[in-house]
Amino acid sequence: MAKRRPDHAKHFRGKARNIPERETFMLPYQARWIEDRSLMKLMEKSRRVGISYGTAYDLVRQHSRAANRNDSWVSSRDDASAKLFLMDCKTFAKSLKIAAADLGERVLDDAGNSAYVLRFANTTDINSVSSNPDAFAGKGGNVTLDEFALRNDPRMVYSISSPSIDWGGRLAIISTHRGSGNFFNILIREIHEKGNPKGFSLHRVTLQDALDQFFLWKLQTKLPEGDPRLEMDEAEYFDYQRSRAATEEIFAQEYMCVPADDASAFIEFALIDACKYPAGERWEFSLEDMTAGTNPLYAGVDVGRKRDLTSMTVIEKIAGQYFTRKRIDLQKLPFSEQEAILWPWFERCTRVCIDNTGLGMQFAERSQERFGDYKIEPVTFSGPVKEALAYPLRSAFEDRAIRIPFGDDLLEADLRKVRKETTAAGNIRFVADGDEDGHADRFWAVALAIHAAKGPDGPFAYQPVESMRPQFRRMGGGL
Repeated sequence: MAKRRPDHAKHFRGKARNIPERETFMLPYQARWIEDRSLMKLMEKSRRVGISYGTAYDLVRQHSRAANRNDSWVSSRDDASAKLFLMDCKTFAKSLKIAAADLGERVLDDAGNSAYVLRFANTTDINSVSSNPDAFAGKGGNVTLDEFALRNDPRMVYSISSPSIDWGGRLAIISTHRGSGNFFNILIREIHEKGNPKGFSLHRVTLQDALDQFFLWKLQTKLPEGDPRLEMDEAEYFDYQRSRAATEEIFAQEYMCVPADDASAFIEFALIDACKYPAGERWEFSLEDMTAGTNPLYAGVDVGRKRDLTSMTVIEKIAGQYFTRKRIDLQKLPFSEQEAILWPWFERCTRVCIDNTGLGMQFAERSQERFGDYKIEPVTFSGPVKEALAYPLRSAFEDRAIRIPFGDDLLEADLRKVRKETTAAGNIRFVADGDEDGHADRFWAVALAIHAAKGPDGPFAYQPVESMRPQFRRMGGGL
């Protein structure tokens, strides 16, 4: 027998099963976070469950009080997030009929750090700033560090911002996890394992927790007619989010508060995050851009065997730095169609390295016939070859000498898939868990592109059989 819906939900359109007995503005876990008046509090959370939204409401409510004397400083991960947070604050101020003036973007210091400012009748401000920790230097009041673990250096952000509450105010840290070695996870481990030396009040909300506390009901009250999520119950929505994640590791980390194991990954999250283009920055080249540019372009192509995934990455090399300019993934296409898509990009590149293993032999051979031996280098994967490819890629991340697209979950998942293992005989090998999306094909495409940019003199450079005088190779042919 179906459970009777509460009176406030009689006209509810969704299929959520967990519905509160009475209409509620904030969900239980949001209310607990808002009502917590600890000097320092920390929230480990699933993505998109409304904690930042609740924080905006709480700050507006605090600033509405005549007795409030503290400014608030909210550090978001990027400029777009900072704007969105202040927009939520303005919405709450309007709905609560609280007098507040949007002062727009204001410069905070001589270094050019800025904030979006909302001023209240008591002359206190909510300052929504980007992630630059220098913006907090010398500032005082309430501090909120949103998406804390996603900063280039969370430890530095904490070190600079935490003294801001010394003369009044509170510190709130909010984030999803970003690897086991991240300073955010170190703070949480201190709480659990070392007696909570910093004195944080800890909150934790997984996707499962949120669904148990009416999250899907709240979401379905906001969705437009026809949205397929209206037809889901909590179990179906959980499976829907799980199926959308690039890997099981990423789902566990971003929705279930389980930090990914950095010890087992060849490239840590911190290295990946430090090398992303800023959100919203245009990075991708068109074919016309590649024709008009003056810097050399290089490509790497991994020809997948698992379900026929082929991945290409094109990089631009500028003063020893590698800038990703194009990524193409092809799946279940015959080689003739792959060539029609990828060859125009090869035409504009100085050099292209192609996986010459298995089915890749045919693709590499035909590309060589089309563009010549010196533009196209076939690379046959083996243990030593993978090692020679993987380490320069990791070094590029360690040196921050590479830029990859922001929000490219598939590339990020492949960068995380690869692990270094040592065999019983002492040999090093690089392995990746295979799934329906290949064996880290995107990882090897980027590694091949970097190898292409290093020139033809590497430890496994192609040696044309017919060339009896290798010293002429760079000039385009033998005698």
